[in-house]
Amino acid sequence: MEDSVDLSELQHPVGDLDTELLTLNMGPHHPATHGVLRLLVQLDGEIVRDIKPIIGYVHTGIEKTAEDKSYWKVIPVVERMDYLSYFFNAYAYCGAVETLLDLEVPKRAQYLRVIHMELNRIMSHLVWLGTSALDVGAMSMFWYCFREREQILDLFEQSTGQRMHTRYFQVGGVMEDIPDGWIENVRKFTAKMPERVGQYRALLNKNEILLQRLRGVCTLDEETLFGLGVTGPLLRAAGNPWDLRKAMPYSSYEDFDFQVPVGTEGDNYDRYVVRVQEMLESVKIIDQALDNLPEGPTITGDRKIALPPRHELATSMEALIHHFKLVTEGFRVPPGEVYFPCEAPRGELACFVRSDGSSKPARVHMRDPSFVNLQATAPMCKDAYIADLIATLAMLDPVLGGIDR
Repeated sequence: MEDSVDLSELQHPVGDLDTELLTLNMGPHHPATHGVLRLLVQLDGEIVRDIKPIIGYVHTGIEKTAEDKSYWKVIPVVERMDYLSYFFNAYAYCGAVETLLDLEVPKRAQYLRVIHMELNRIMSHLVWLGTSALDVGAMSMFWYCFREREQILDLFEQSTGQRMHTRYFQVGGVMEDIPDGWIENVRKFTAKMPERVGQYRALLNKNEILLQRLRGVCTLDEETLFGLGVTGPLLRAAGNPWDLRKAMPYSSYEDFDFQVPVGTEGDNYDRYVVRVQEMLESVKIIDQALDNLPEGPTITGDRKIALPPRHELATSMEALIHHFKLVTEGFRVPPGEVYFPCEAPRGELACFVRSDGSSKPARVHMRDPSFVNLQATAPMCKDAYIADLIATLAMLDPVLGGIDR
């Protein structure tokens, strides 16, 4: 509720006590907040003296909803949290359940997961780049970035049947193998993407307006970011190369040769450069995964966990029984709890699952990077201009669907 916000929590700036301060509501519905986010901003003229992010306007109760569904039916629910990182949401959850089940995922399924997640990373960064450029006045970039985003969504539609929230990742692997011609279409995209990134850079890297809006603006050091729990491109922009794909490889990431882009200053410009370079590194990973894609099954052979192939339902009574049991009751998971992290576009995305031995999780909790990274808004923007707040919020790349779970 509106009256629940304590304005006294906003700090008074050190200086002239006669300074007239303006407390301004930015949002919840504001084009630069990238979602339903309310910022209570204390201004001294055009200088930001303090910020209080206020969340909860979107709250969907997804984690509690997940606890009322069987393990198998949670996947489409968690995909809708960070709606730009749906493959990562599904992977973190499936990985947690697979760990509790001590389930081995076939190698081909691991590679297919990597390909889809890296395409998803590029797609998410394209949305960030297009909308962030729009925030600082570069309108054309929005259309160029969404042009490539649509091509990625076309690839998702071809391989999964859906453009968003695909439910392609399953406990034990992926829903089905890729269709004929899909690899060739992905290769066409990855062959073109480096040229497109070069065009983005040509438009932006020497744009004097953009440089003045980003360079040396709202820097934050590595130690402060660590203290806040910030991960992902924001931390790497400050010079720390922490990336779970390298530090704690999962889903066969140890098989791929790629670099972790890092910055030096920790300013908005470094945050921009790191994410753009990450798109090129994702292209490298996708190409390597396609080159070395193993043969074999795409999901576990344990019929008590995975749905049987549809063509067997008409000829096998056992397959029909397993299908019916899984859809109506789900499968049971041994008691225990696990925290399973992965490197999402905005940082460390993790899923905590606790099992009580039943067919429904006793507890599901997501560690969403947008929620944690939002803490950095106030220290980044303190004593900066309100125009710098707009640019910095864009560089944070928050997704409110992941924050308000």
